[in-house]
Amino acid sequence: MEAISITKPSFSEKFKKGINWRLGITLFTGKILGLLVVLAAMKMLPGMIATPASAGETYTAHETMLMNTANTIWTLVAAFLVFGMQAGFVMLEAGFARQRETVNVLMECIFDTCLCGLLFWAIGYAFMFSPGSGDGFGFIGKHWFFLQGAPDTYLTTGIPVIAHWIFQYAFADTCSTIVSGAMIGRTSFRGDILYSIGITGFIYPIIGNWAWGPDGFLANMGSTGHFLPSLGNGFRDFAGSTVVHTIGGIASLAGALVLGPRLGRIFKRDGGGPMSGHNMTLGAVGTFILWFGWYGFNPGSTLSAVDMQGIGRVATNTTLAACAGGMVAMYLALWFGETKGKFDLAMTCNGVLGGLVAITCPCYWVDPLGAVILGGVAGLVVYYGVQLLEYLRIDDPIGAVPVHGFAGIWGTISLGLFAPGKYGATGPTGADNSAPVAGLFYGGGTSVLKAQVIGTFTIAIAVFIITFIMMYLIKLLPNPWGLRVEKHIEEGGLDLLEHGSLAYPTT
Repeated sequence: MEAISITKPSFSEKFKKGINWRLGITLFTGKILGLLVVLAAMKMLPGMIATPASAGETYTAHETMLMNTANTIWTLVAAFLVFGMQAGFVMLEAGFARQRETVNVLMECIFDTCLCGLLFWAIGYAFMFSPGSGDGFGFIGKHWFFLQGAPDTYLTTGIPVIAHWIFQYAFADTCSTIVSGAMIGRTSFRGDILYSIGITGFIYPIIGNWAWGPDGFLANMGSTGHFLPSLGNGFRDFAGSTVVHTIGGIASLAGALVLGPRLGRIFKRDGGGPMSGHNMTLGAVGTFILWFGWYGFNPGSTLSAVDMQGIGRVATNTTLAACAGGMVAMYLALWFGETKGKFDLAMTCNGVLGGLVAITCPCYWVDPLGAVILGGVAGLVVYYGVQLLEYLRIDDPIGAVPVHGFAGIWGTISLGLFAPGKYGATGPTGADNSAPVAGLFYGGGTSVLKAQVIGTFTIAIAVFIITFIMMYLIKLLPNPWGLRVEKHIEEGGLDLLEHGSLAYPTT
């Protein structure tokens, strides 16, 4: 058996091992000290070079470019979704109309879309979104006509003006299309051209400037040196319950009043009832297309792909409000409607749309519970709004007035009730919840509620007066430029006598 020899380390080897051991301790200690220095710098430097609020918003030029690019892509995708709502409007309005006026509905919607694009490029965007007086008391924008002289990006959003334009064009197109729905079956096409010019080119953008313009007097309301400074809150409308839908719905009311009902329309108090739409399949599919487009309308209004929580919350609130609105309207029609004991498809569709309209203003500032409640109330508003128009003998074939006008007012006011005091403002780098919005039911008092009531009724009253005068003046024009077609055209059908074609030819 071979002996195992044990060699003792020499003095030099022991010295080297000691050096290595001490070197390891030294390196480890140095790393710990370095880490502590880095942590101390992370804690101290932001306070030395910036305030705590802005330190988190300091980004490199490359990071800012990436965020602005993502936000622009998001805004454009949302714009395309909102534009797709035109297909929904066409199908909804055509389905709720009579067969003999289907082509007229289709032609009006396509024409309004083309006209709106040109007018919003030439004057509408300038009136609505360019600077005006500059003192916070603005009533109308005064720059950027034909998009000339506009800056590269819109205000502080980081979104190119040209991208912001197409997003807002889709909104303007929505407003103009709403109006035609209440005036189906008896409006001359030339009259439609005239009132569309007035609404798209002037009424919508100028009045919209009050709430969404950079120095609109309602947007700046409640701050020092501006309109009603003691109020303490400005008017808020995140995605357009008032700016888009109430303007469209109240303009529809003015048009329906000036026109009068369709020939042969007998109201419930006179022993009749609403005229049935000719194709409810189109109406139902149109409702779903509009619902889908609303996911561009509301979440897209963040103009920020970076605000992930905000986008998710808005999309969820939009969904829940639509569901609640449809359910409430359906059951009200089942229990109390003309078809008592029957499930009314048209009323259910309008209840869904009413919920969508109502949530459009408060979608960013309420939580899901609030969305369900205010959406359900919107279904009630739509149902009883339809009954009110029927009692007043106002002929609104698709329910544009209760869905867009009345539900829009309710949704705007509901912000002052259901805002939970959690959410503040969206922005290009994410949410800023340092100044959250709180409504009456969440301990916020009545300040926000008052601002919402003042804002929505100021806009609604102004729209009604101006549009009623405009519609009445167009009605006085001699045919074929008057607002209403001649009796023989209405009786014979607008499709054949105004457009020379039928939607459903027999051969």
